[in-house]
Amino acid sequence: MQPRGRRQKRKPVAEMNVVPYIDVMLVLLVIFMVTAPMLNQGVKVDLPQVSSEILPSDANQQVLTLSVLADGTYYWNLGETVDTENQTDSAVSLEEMTDGVTKIMNARPDTLVYIRGDRDVNYGVVVTAMASLQQAGVPNVGLITEAP
Repeated sequence: MQPRGRRQKRKPVAEMNVVPYIDVMLVLLVIFMVTAPMLNQGVKVDLPQVSSEILPSDANQQVLTLSVLADGTYYWNLGETVDTENQTDSAVSLEEMTDGVTKIMNARPDTLVYIRGDRDVNYGVVVTAMASLQQAGVPNVGLITEAP
């Protein structure tokens, strides 16, 4: 038997009590789950309307002006300046347009290419056209806008 005044020594417990940490984590999870749907998915951007200067062009270079219509068809004009009124050739599909531009770029690799998208055309159609132009061998593409 042990004397009354002496107690048995206990070793310190080396375990971490994780229950309070799990409670805090679950509360934070609920807060994020409730607030996430309330966040805006996009940002409204008001683009400035400015008048731009005419791009300088070399008289020896050929200019291809590609227009993307609202119905998804393409037409282009080949000349010495940017021309949005006339039509040299047209294509109903993206593949036809890519083939036509590839032939033009193979004939004259220094051709400048500009895209003019209709106001009502889907943004994805214009980006897809730009990607197809890159596959056709066009190194740089300019975008044509109208003054306000």
